[in-house]
Amino acid sequence: MGRFILSSTTRRTDCGRYAASLSIRSGRGEGTHDRVYRFIPLFPSSEAAAQYALDQGLGYLHQPALPA
Repeated sequence: MGRFILSSTTRRTDCGRYAASLSIRSGRGEGTHDRVYRFIPLFPSSEAAAQYALDQGLGYLHQPALPA
């Protein structure tokens, strides 16, 4: 998405549901910056968790005053 790379990951929890995380990476080489977000809701499938994380990341990137 422009100068950002979004990567979602999921993991199965002890209760059998899925947790979502999102990495938003920017920059290149030694100037690379990576922010990782972990989300509270749990999901019935890995696909649902991954989609939620990506949707949250896209919403973040569309904020008018996005920090550098």
